[in-house]
Parts: sequence; structure tokens; C-alpha cells
Amino acid sequence: MVIKQSVVDVLMFLFEQYLGDENEVIDERDHMQVRLEEVGFEDREIDLAFDWLEELASIRDDRGFAPLQKNSVRVFSEEEKDILNEDCRGFIMHLEQSDILTPLTRELVLDRVIALDHPLNMEQLKWIVMIVLHTHPGEENAFAWMESLVFDEFVDYMQ
Repeated sequence: MVIKQSVVDVLMFLFEQYLGDENEVIDERDHMQVRLEEVGFEDREIDLAFDWLEELASIRDDRGFAPLQKNSVRVFSEEEKDILNEDCRGFIMHLEQSDILTPLTRELVLDRVIALDHPLNMEQLKWIVMIVLHTHPGEENAFAWMESLVFDEFVDYMQ
């Protein structure tokens, strides 16, 4: 039986196994590539996941990424609507209204969602938000909130 793995699955695995620092994962790419292949991920998805993380680090470090005003209204593009269903878009808006996402981290999340180029479900979106918050300086409280949301729901589901 072949199980279709996605880039998000690789990202989730990397995040769960190497929570400490995404740069460590990128620096040890060759070692991690072998480990990911051993657990059954395809080379294409592995490469795309590492590229995704490298682009996230690049965007995060780019001082030209314009800060947005707190009171701006976000209108989702057709491309974003194709990837994020209504529930996912509502969840992003809820996170921003709850001050979990700032306008800047919201845009980082949306950029990384678009980079995946395929529809996401709610669980996958939560993981993407958590990864983005983990890599963004000053978002420790927001990350902790997302981490508890993701893992508490996962534990509840397992019981």
C-alpha cells in the first residue's frame, strides 16, 4: 500500500523531531535527507520541504518585508481561496483578532501557504501557523498558544 505523503507531512515530521531550531535542520540537510528517506518520504517532497524552510528563513530575515498596519483589512485573493477553504480563512482571521497572529505573521503564514501550492485542511494549516510562529522572533507566546492548540487537540483525538 502506497501512502501519498505531502510536503506538509515532511514539515510536520521535521518539526516534531527537531523542535529546537529550524536552522539546525537546514544545516544538517544531508543527514536529515537520509533519515526522511528511511522513514518513507519521497525525495521530491523532502527537497520541497527544505526549500520551503529556507524560503521562510529568508523572508523572515528580509528587512524589506513591509510591516502592515494593525487596523488594515485583509481580503483573500482567489489563489488563497483555492488553497484555504472558508473554515481555514476564518481560522486565520480568528487568530489575528485574538492577537495570536499579527498582520506581519499573518502575511508570512499566507506566503508559506501559497508556496505549498495545494489545498490545506485545518490541521495542516495549524501546523504551518505553528512553524511560522516558531521561526519568528518575539512570537513565543503566540507559538505556545498554537502549540497547545495543536498538541492538546491531537492528544484529545488519540484518547
